Amino acid sequence: MEIFEKLKQGEYENLILCHDRDSGLKAVIAIHDTSLGPALGGCRMWNYSTEEDAIIDVMRLAKAMTYKSAMAEIKHGGGKAVIIGDPNKDKSSSLFKAFGKFVNRLNGLYITAEDVGIRPEDIEQISQTTSFTVGKPVSKGGSGSPSWATAFGVFNGIKACLKFVYGSENLTGIPIAIQGVGSVGYDLARYLAENRADLYISDIDKEKAKKIAHLLKTKVCDPDEIFDIDCTVFSPCALGGIINDETIPRLKCKIIAGAANNQLLEERHGEVLHEKGILYAPDYVINAGGLINVSEKLVGYSRDRVTGKVKRISDRLSHLFKVSKAGGISTLSAANRIAEQRIQEARLRKN
Repeated sequence: MEIFEKLKQGEYENLILCHDRDSGLKAVIAIHDTSLGPALGGCRMWNYSTEEDAIIDVMRLAKAMTYKSAMAEIKHGGGKAVIIGDPNKDKSSSLFKAFGKFVNRLNGLYITAEDVGIRPEDIEQISQTTSFTVGKPVSKGGSGSPSWATAFGVFNGIKACLKFVYGSENLTGIPIAIQGVGSVGYDLARYLAENRADLYISDIDKEKAKKIAHLLKTKVCDPDEIFDIDCTVFSPCALGGIINDETIPRLKCKIIAGAANNQLLEERHGEVLHEKGILYAPDYVINAGGLINVSEKLVGYSRDRVTGKVKRISDRLSHLFKVSKAGGISTLSAANRIAEQRIQEARLRKN
């Protein structure tokens, strides 16, 4: 893996490898761009197959955070961290405190928060050795899990997609397939069920999916079968890279709108969706609710203010859909252009 070439091509600022012998910590912090402000992004804990997979993932996630902040008009740059390990087996107080020390050495250049495999209670452990965290439990003075805000943003984004395609955001009877019902996927399913959407859900934890399906009175299907559901909206809410050459031909939807990061395996898949007439809500636009939520903690938290800002995600999507249609370009290209223009303007002001 030619790391320095990848850093140059993606215009990354920093890639930090973190190792602590005593706790067994193996982590990577990627800072993509701080033109808009200090990098803000979650820490993910995942049992990656290889260390190279971890580096590739954290770099992709960090860049997406830069674009997410730009589109959400947040004064933060893009950064991300991954801890290599099984979140069900390898967590420890010493590991999180060791990670916090690495974050602290960056002196505010990167602010960490929760992501896949990390809970508010883990952020509390990290905060024992650094003040550069957001998302501690509410009982500890934090804003708690941002899952509700991410899900609420995706919920409003789905309505914006329906309005653009069909002229109405009414969810009653609309078939929607949700891939992944973790914290965010479950909250999204709940919002949609309350609005009488016709839901299909799947998760790699099949028992959990069955319990949620029973609770919300929705349909459940096998994780691999979710791609074949005849639906209006396909909503990826698990890990990234699931929109690819193998899955796109199987999709039977008009809209892709979900909470997962880096849903497209490659950017060219955004062009493929455009050519097939599938409306894609760029992930870093529609799933910005969680980022909005944690960023507010840095300026004085108000759930009502967060709710109002998250609702505006639908307006941003509606605007870029119009830009896409007017220019005959994909929604991903439209979003990238808008985000890159804002980043470039910030760089010029900074210099």
